[in-house]
Amino acid sequence: MAGDRPGGDGAPPAPPHNPGSGHDGSAVTPSSEGEGQHGAHGSGPKSRSAFTALMVGAIGVVFGDIGTSPLYAMREALGQSRSGGTAELAVLGTVSLVFWALILVVTVKYVFFLMRFDNKGEGGTLSLMALTQQAIGRRSTVVFFLGVIGAALFYGDGVLTPAVSVLSAVEGLRSAPNIGHALSPYVLPITAGILIALFMVQSRGTASVARAFGPITTVWFLLLAGLGVMNIAADISILRALSPHYAAIFLIENGFLGFVILGAVFLAVTGAEALYTDMGHFGKAPIRAGWLVFVLPCLMLNYLGQGALVLDNPDARLNPFWGMVPEVIYWPILVMATLATIIASQAVITGAFSITQQAVQLGLLPRINILRTSETQAGQIYVPSVNMLMLTGVLLLLAIFPTSSQLAGAYGVAVTGAMLVDALLALYIIRHRFRLSWPWTVLAMTPFLIVDLAFFGSNLLKVPQGGWAPLLMGASIVLIMWTWTRGVQILNAKTRRDSVSLSDLVEMLQARPPHRAPGTAIFLTSDPEVAPVALMHNLKHNKVLHEKNVILTVRTADAPRVGEADRVRIEPINDDFQKVILSFGFMEIPNVPKALGICRKKGLKFDIMATSFFLGRRSVVPTAQQGMPLWQDRLFIFLMRNAANPTDFFHIPPGRVVELGAQVTV
Repeated sequence: MAGDRPGGDGAPPAPPHNPGSGHDGSAVTPSSEGEGQHGAHGSGPKSRSAFTALMVGAIGVVFGDIGTSPLYAMREALGQSRSGGTAELAVLGTVSLVFWALILVVTVKYVFFLMRFDNKGEGGTLSLMALTQQAIGRRSTVVFFLGVIGAALFYGDGVLTPAVSVLSAVEGLRSAPNIGHALSPYVLPITAGILIALFMVQSRGTASVARAFGPITTVWFLLLAGLGVMNIAADISILRALSPHYAAIFLIENGFLGFVILGAVFLAVTGAEALYTDMGHFGKAPIRAGWLVFVLPCLMLNYLGQGALVLDNPDARLNPFWGMVPEVIYWPILVMATLATIIASQAVITGAFSITQQAVQLGLLPRINILRTSETQAGQIYVPSVNMLMLTGVLLLLAIFPTSSQLAGAYGVAVTGAMLVDALLALYIIRHRFRLSWPWTVLAMTPFLIVDLAFFGSNLLKVPQGGWAPLLMGASIVLIMWTWTRGVQILNAKTRRDSVSLSDLVEMLQARPPHRAPGTAIFLTSDPEVAPVALMHNLKHNKVLHEKNVILTVRTADAPRVGEADRVRIEPINDDFQKVILSFGFMEIPNVPKALGICRKKGLKFDIMATSFFLGRRSVVPTAQQGMPLWQDRLFIFLMRNAANPTDFFHIPPGRVVELGAQVTV
């Protein structure tokens, strides 16, 4: 909702209904579910080509993260086993665990189950939270915190992914034929240089190079499959690993160590959540087809090839991926691996921008400066503050954890936490959508919960080795989101207690009319039932009332986007006052003047350049006697003071804005 907020009218609302989340893709034009389905079922050449284009686009954006896991997942999992990866059962068991993790977590849970729960085509943890709130029919504190925790863990994962992915690719220099030892000292500086360059180009947008992401990643998966097929021949018996009993025997034989190994095996499925979060960009059908027909077979051929190589040559366990690569094509593979990890990192970065935009729209975060980098492609945004914070976090991680093995120790905790949140939110949806009792609901979700809890518990063991890093980042984001939403709630409640209702004010003005000024005044407010602070101060100090007065509220709808027909709602009060409510989707950037242009079609006519926008700016003073603890009050005030200007946020012409302030204690 707009108006009467800390730092100025027009701040986004506290999370009302429906947050949405997810990767924003890499400059790919969003595609609705309908487009994806059309491509899936269309029979003409155009339909098939459109579907193929969507599938290739999804391969470049959705599967980039999971497609770089072969660089390090097998190495880490084999190294955790009791034999160090030399025993036959260790190899067969590890490959079997990887295969069945890909089947159960990615294929069954995400592809066939969670992708059914979309919010008008959009997916992600916050979208699940929104669907859960709708299913329950009321606000739930537990559900709200689950959604916030899931979103916060995404940021933790988003900082780790670029670091571990790019570093694991550049570490291929250490195994380079003949000169690997000489290049080792340059691995970390080259990785840092690539990541700095990647973050620095974000302000220019990625539209010009995004079209290459899908084809490059497709070639990368073909290379993974080709390397795997070449090495499976070394020991064809590796195909036995597809049987689940090897995974079971391996876990039983290793005892508690087997539980620890699950944390390393999980590295093979990091990125699975992108299948759900990116639904809105490509549609369900292209993502499902891309996974089942292309990505899953390519990944498994590569993991089987790594396993066969280690069975044939146990020394290869120390770095099985690079051990598979023939010397003659080593450098081309190294270049492709680096490009693939850069693309995977780009998808995570733009995903962080997207989720930040949604969080701001929903009031989970204060207003943040969000810039469009493309006027033709939806979702092409750049958030300078988030970009700089992520770059700082990535460089700190590289300094603290200078090898991909050390980073892998920190990786996984945030992802498994987010996946567990998805499963817990799905519990509520299933219970209310199918009207089941809690015992039956839990029973239906038990297989997913067992898998998620096992992986989450195993990854928690990584906390001392580095798992604390994403948890610390996630906890910081949760604290910021909770402080902001709680502070806004306290401030709004105090304002409502101290304010005059709009209906009472209108009656008083009719009884004692003030001096009238020509033109139209628009007063932004978060609560259209209460007289805006700016209106009260204008009457008190200037003692005038404009000929036409619009009480404007900006609300976030429970949908990713809002059509023009539903954008504006006008409610006349009397000849002097009208309420106007503008609705924007949680994935849209609110443009107030453009939306007000629709008012002309509905009979409310005024010249936007001859209209004054009145914003109420509040100076908040902390107090220990009420509301939040004093330290949290100060954090809230810091967030408020650093919030983006509402004039810029809502795209209001700066020359038409009048700000009137007041001091409030929280």
